[in-house]
Amino acid sequence: MMHRKLRPVSNWLLVAAVSANLLACSGDPTSDLTDYVETVKNQQVSRIEPLPEFSPYESFTYAANDLRDPFTEPSFSNQQAVTIQVSNNGIKPDFDRSAEPLEEFPLDSLRMVGTLEQHEASWALINDTDGTIHRVQTGNYAGQNHGKITRVTEFEVELTEIIPDGIGGWMERQATIAISE
Repeated sequence: MMHRKLRPVSNWLLVAAVSANLLACSGDPTSDLTDYVETVKNQQVSRIEPLPEFSPYESFTYAANDLRDPFTEPSFSNQQAVTIQVSNNGIKPDFDRSAEPLEEFPLDSLRMVGTLEQHEASWALINDTDGTIHRVQTGNYAGQNHGKITRVTEFEVELTEIIPDGIGGWMERQATIAISE
């Protein structure tokens, strides 16, 4: 019976002896890390350049108190009356006529898609942005600038628009709607 009790104790003693042996043989587990740290410390240190020197801020004193404030409109003591010249060249749109369907679209949004001819009369086929095709001829209106169609050819529609001239009057401008390819 005694032999049975000694066996577990002897197993534990064997495990303890082997563990002690292994610990004694292993040495310092951090020796490679210590060597690397020493190598890095012994490397040559690079030189960091100093910060650049800045010139000190020089304040500015505004000494033009007797001059005009630049943020207000100038007032001239000898200001002459400004006369607004309105151009009266006789050109003006006819506001009394009823508007035609193509006058609600900008001229650059209209596309000419073809022409029709019958008994020496020519019509242009104009496609608007809604996809509707309109038949127009000389004398019809198109575009938002009172554009009156003056000529219909096989390749384009010529218009004369009446636009503001910037000084209270009106002026004419030529425009075209070319056929789409």
